[in-house]
Amino acid sequence: MAAGRLDPCCPTPVRPRDRKVLVLITGFPAAAFGTNCYVVAPGPGEQAVVVDPGIDVVDQLDEVLREHRLQPVAVLLTHGHLDHTFSVTPVCGARGIPAYLHPGDDHMLADPLSGVSADTAALFGGRLQWSEPDDVRPLNDGEPLNLAGLQITVDHAPGHTPGSVAFRLPRAEADPEVMLSGDLLFAGSIGRTDLPGGDTAQMMASLARTVLTLDDDVVVLPGHGPETTVGRERATNPFLRNLAAAPARGL
Repeated sequence: MAAGRLDPCCPTPVRPRDRKVLVLITGFPAAAFGTNCYVVAPGPGEQAVVVDPGIDVVDQLDEVLREHRLQPVAVLLTHGHLDHTFSVTPVCGARGIPAYLHPGDDHMLADPLSGVSADTAALFGGRLQWSEPDDVRPLNDGEPLNLAGLQITVDHAPGHTPGSVAFRLPRAEADPEVMLSGDLLFAGSIGRTDLPGGDTAQMMASLARTVLTLDDDVVVLPGHGPETTVGRERATNPFLRNLAAAPARGL
């Protein structure tokens, strides 16, 4: 893996352009549901944050951390669904680091099956051996998180779940921002709203406010599937085509 932009569902990273890289972002899909786990750091040999450690990611995550000589200082969760949080406790517990989650999804850390469909709950036999992380800290809308030498902006984006968020940060000198969108936005689609706590009207409002107000060249790294851009989704995503951008924040 390299410090260039990475399609998490592709084993070969895109070669970085000739510019100063300010942030290393690498990712890989979890063992189930194709959930993308990301690691974000200022560069090799630095502190890092882990985003959405899903099902059975611990061994692969450890390999990524060793390869880039990274030391995690926090786990960031885009929302509380089990496929994004399954490994949060072992990842945090092994290093004594906190997890960050929007309070709207706190109940899913207490009872992870409360946010999934009946079919998914049945995969676990309706029961799950589970323990919450010892240290869970709140994410707040618009809050700048200063972690691991990174400044990450939190955008609360309910609709998929009440506590869904996206994370934004600069990637490289003269490059656009990167958005880690969780299950808000995918390449060609959006997150489902038919699970407990989902709300279609809130989802569309979140997309209008947190996605369509961004520049077209913002790179989107979603919770499932390959990377995309805001411009590509604005032009081709059927859920966005007829959706007007919300007024800019603060206006």
